[in-house]
Amino acid sequence: MDKHRNKNRSRKNQIILYLSDDEKFILNEKTKLSGMTSRSAFLRQLIVYGFVYDVDYTELHEYNTLLSRIGTNLNQIAKRMNATGHVYDADVKQVKKLMEELWHTQKSMLSKQPYLKQ
Repeated sequence: MDKHRNKNRSRKNQIILYLSDDEKFILNEKTKLSGMTSRSAFLRQLIVYGFVYDVDYTELHEYNTLLSRIGTNLNQIAKRMNATGHVYDADVKQVKKLMEELWHTQKSMLSKQPYLKQ
């Protein structure tokens, strides 16, 4: 590159970035959708104003486990009910307990979601 041209640049720090074909395609598409004039301008905008999230799926896993357990319990209760014609207090208490755990986990997950101003 011409040394004289480089002296007049306000941005003098070059970064080399290697992308897979898929990543390059996504970058090109997002740049087009942004309406920006260049990939460099798009990337600078992301660096200054973009967000990166570190998502912890631990609670979501717990939530799905609880949902599965509730479904299993409900199926067992339905089978017993069909066989005996009775609903047992212990079954109802167990489902209520699991539902409380489920709501607690859901509340906890929602409270940790980032709030973004639009």
